[in-house]
Amino acid sequence: MQEITIGDKEAGQRFDKFLGKYLNQATKSFIYKMLRKKNITLNGKKAEGSERLEIGDQIKMFLAEETIDKFSEAKKPGSKVARENLKDEEPVELSILLENKHVLIVNKPAGMLSQKAKPEDVSLVEYITEYLLQHGELTEEELKGFHPGICNRLDRNTSGIIVAGKTMEGLQVMGRTFKERTLDKYYYCIVKGVINKKERIEGYLYKNHNHNKVSIHKEEVEGADYIKTEYEPILNNGELTLVRVKLITGKSHQIRAHLHSVGHPIIGDGKYGDVLVNKYFRKNFKLKHQLLHAAELVFPKMEGEWEVLSEKKVVAPLPDYFETIVTECFDGGYDLCRHGIQEG
Repeated sequence: MQEITIGDKEAGQRFDKFLGKYLNQATKSFIYKMLRKKNITLNGKKAEGSERLEIGDQIKMFLAEETIDKFSEAKKPGSKVARENLKDEEPVELSILLENKHVLIVNKPAGMLSQKAKPEDVSLVEYITEYLLQHGELTEEELKGFHPGICNRLDRNTSGIIVAGKTMEGLQVMGRTFKERTLDKYYYCIVKGVINKKERIEGYLYKNHNHNKVSIHKEEVEGADYIKTEYEPILNNGELTLVRVKLITGKSHQIRAHLHSVGHPIIGDGKYGDVLVNKYFRKNFKLKHQLLHAAELVFPKMEGEWEVLSEKKVVAPLPDYFETIVTECFDGGYDLCRHGIQEG
């Protein structure tokens, strides 16, 4: 028999979801059979599996230790393979912009996956998991029933702000906030051509999954998502413009493809950029990816335990290479605020 007490990290999720993580090698039918037979109970009673777990809940598994061991083989975020591969990676010090009980907000470098695409991948999720383990914010035992995760994603070669949930409540609240689009998200990029005024553009984005590339259409097409993007010029030199973009909807490659569709491809973008311009920046600045940075995140009004984040603005400094290009291309550059967390 094994007894588990639910803590703040696991609380808030469905009982059957928790069991699916803890007994990750067991089938759903096995788990529900154990619930029906009261071989797994919640607070001493028979459970359906749909119950929401609360802090202090007691779970008892009336199973042989060999059975529990068999069905709870360690399967941490990124899998065993990724956790092993992480040891072979160059040490990475996370650039933390904000951290509290429920969330961790980091400035992701370009070149790092937000989350794994293949079992052996090492992504930001694995780095966050290791960070929490090393700082005593998470234990190996807790990983059996809870996996830290990210609430928004950036393309591998886009840098900037990513919000991660350290607890189930953190994942749920932040995930809902992103889904409801009550957060304001701003990106900085450098594009080809001159933009003279603030614009809000709309369209329909269709993704070709075979080629991982999207196309933008003015009229609605089957399978396409409606998108809306707002942008305003900050600086221009007659050939290039530093742009601040507000992402109103959030779809894959939206900013890159939408700006390309109006004749202003992002510098360094291998999928949607200008070949000759990109060649110039590779030669002169060793630039290998798009100049796109998720720089600002403004929280909505929040209450209760989350009031500490209410109407806060988080700012991620531009990467050094981005700042260098801005300085050299725009006569002295642009001073993006570097104070981390501010009042909105």
